[in-house]
Amino acid sequence: MAFYTALTGLTAAQTELSTLANNIANVGTHGFKRSRVSFGDIISSTPLQNPNRVVGSGTAVRAVAQQFTQGAIESSDSALDLAVSGQGFFTVKGGAGGTEISYTRSGNFSVTADRFVVDSAGRRLQVFPTTTDGALLSTELASTIPARLPLLSGVPEATSNIRISVNLPASAPIIADSPIYTPANPYAFDPANPATFNASTSATVYDSAGHPLDASIYYIKTSSLTPADPAHRWEARVIVAGNELTVGGAPAIPLEFDATGALTSPITPFTFDALTLPGGLQPLSITIDHGIATTQATGAFARNSLEQDGVPAGTLESVAVDRQGALRVSFTNGDIQFIGRVALVNFNNPQGLKAIGDASYVGTPQSGLPTPGEAGRGGFGSILSGSLERSNVDLTTELVSLIAAQRNFQASAKAIETDTTLLQTIINQRS
Repeated sequence: MAFYTALTGLTAAQTELSTLANNIANVGTHGFKRSRVSFGDIISSTPLQNPNRVVGSGTAVRAVAQQFTQGAIESSDSALDLAVSGQGFFTVKGGAGGTEISYTRSGNFSVTADRFVVDSAGRRLQVFPTTTDGALLSTELASTIPARLPLLSGVPEATSNIRISVNLPASAPIIADSPIYTPANPYAFDPANPATFNASTSATVYDSAGHPLDASIYYIKTSSLTPADPAHRWEARVIVAGNELTVGGAPAIPLEFDATGALTSPITPFTFDALTLPGGLQPLSITIDHGIATTQATGAFARNSLEQDGVPAGTLESVAVDRQGALRVSFTNGDIQFIGRVALVNFNNPQGLKAIGDASYVGTPQSGLPTPGEAGRGGFGSILSGSLERSNVDLTTELVSLIAAQRNFQASAKAIETDTTLLQTIINQRS
C-alpha cells in the first residue's frame, strides 16, 4: 500500500518544517548555527527480486546537521563581548561544582557579583594560564582556569613625605596685626575662618591601608623684614583628616625668607610627630619639604608643585582582550595584570557535536576529542573584543525552503488521499 510510503514523506516533511522553524526562530540568537535536514530513500528488496522491478518504500531522515559557517559580526560596547573570527569554540564550564564542560560560539560574556566572567547561561569562561607578563604557560584543556577579574592591585603604602613648592605673595598682610591673631594669642588659627590665614593648598595622602585622607596646608604671614629683624616670617599649619600636625606640641612650620624672597629656613625636610589614626592603622608620620624652590615674591599665591609618596591599592579600571585572546585588566594605580588567554577548541567533525541549548554544544564520539589551542595560531580564529557573532541563518533562504517543505508535505498528503480513493473504489467494486 502507498499509505506507508506517503506517510514517510509526511514525517520527513514535518521534520524539515520543524527544523526550518527552529532556524527562523533563532535568527536573532548570537552564535546560533542553522540546521539542515538530510534525507535518504528506503529500499526493500530480496535476493530473488528482479532489480528492474524494485520500488522504493519511502524516505527517512538521515541527519539533522548543524552548519558551522561563520555568522556576521556586529559591534558592541562591551569589551567582554567576544567573537571568534575563524575556527574555534569558546570553552565554558558550569553545572554542579563547575565541572560540566561545553563549547559555544556565543561570546556575550558578563561579570558576576563574585567577579567571574560568565556567558548568558551563567557558565564560566575558561582561559589558559599565563605568566605575569602574559606568556602562555599551557594550552592543555585540563589546565584551563575560570576567568575572574580582581578588584584591587598592588600593596598600599602610607604617605611619609610631601614635597611642595609655593610662591607666597610679598604683599600679603601680616595676620599678627589682626585682633584675631596676636602674640598673646598665637593659636587663634581657624581653618574655617579665612581671616586667620593668608593662603592655603590641599592634597590627598594615604594611610597604611591605602585609604585617601585630605591634607591641607595653611600659610600665615607673621612679620616682615625690619632693621631689627632681617627676615620675612611665615608659618605653615598642616591639617590631615581633621587633625593638626605638631612637633612637641608646636603646631607650625616656621618659614623664613631673606630680602630677596629666597627661603632660608627650614632648608631641610621638616618632620612632624606621628599622627595616630583610628581603626588599628599604623601611625602616620609625615615629613614636609618646601625645598629651595619655595619663594616669597610679587604676585599672587601659587603652588608650583606638590608630590607625595603614598600609594593606594589600585581598583579595577578597565578590561581588554586582544586578538590572541590575552585578557588584561588595568587599575587606577597604573598596574596591569594578565588574567590568562581565552581558551579555544576545535573538532575534527564539528557537525558531530550535540546541541544542548543556549547555542552550546558538547562533544560526542562522532565529533571526536576537542583540540585546544591559542587564538590566532594553528588554524584557530582571532578573538574580536567588542563584537558578537550573529546567527548564520539567512532568513530569505529559510523562507524559500519553508515553502518547498510545505509543498512536499502537501504532495505526500495528496498521495495518501489518492491511495484512499483507490482503496475505496476497490471496496465499492467488491460490494
